Amino acid sequence: MISAFQTAALDALQRLMRGAMLSVPCVLLAVAGIFANPAAMRAADEPPGSYALAPNDLLEIRVFQEDDLASRLRISTKGTIIFPLIGVVTVGGLSPQEAAETIRAKLAKDYLVNPQVTVTVFEYGKRRFAVLGEVQKAGSYDMPEREKVTLLDAIAMAGGYTRIADPSKVTLKRKENGKVTIVRLNARKMAKDDQMASFEIQPGDVITIGESLF
Repeated sequence: MISAFQTAALDALQRLMRGAMLSVPCVLLAVAGIFANPAAMRAADEPPGSYALAPNDLLEIRVFQEDDLASRLRISTKGTIIFPLIGVVTVGGLSPQEAAETIRAKLAKDYLVNPQVTVTVFEYGKRRFAVLGEVQKAGSYDMPEREKVTLLDAIAMAGGYTRIADPSKVTLKRKENGKVTIVRLNARKMAKDDQMASFEIQPGDVITIGESLF
């Protein structure tokens, strides 16, 4: 299917050809480029993927024409940073763009006129989870940068089940805001249900695979 952009481009090229403004080889190369890589044309119009800032990420923060405020700050386990002038700022779970807007608003409120703030991730923090019990390689694992890990992914990273494992007996221990929660999961059912299979692991989770009684 030809997009509206491609159609408009072809019309423009045809007009140029009629006006003898381009040679035929140039026209052919332009047309080939349009149809060979339409994704490249769309890239400029598509918003970039959002990354949720997480504890231990190291941020580089700059304020235009305010060199004294340039900072590299690591996000705490509570999802906060301490920025000059404004103090504690919660950025965990925000995208870099959202974090920049949060800092900008706080600076604009009491300190600067129309500040321009940029936030970039200088270094991604290590995010780990553990898989214990009846798996081939029990232990702690690093979560890939900027990627989500599902429960089934975590089990696969641990080498899969042992011979006596019971995939229907999975427990997950998660600590949030100082409170420990235990969740019981059925990985056997998850493997057969795409929606259930999307259950995501969070940094610090401890997964335990139970043993079959038979």
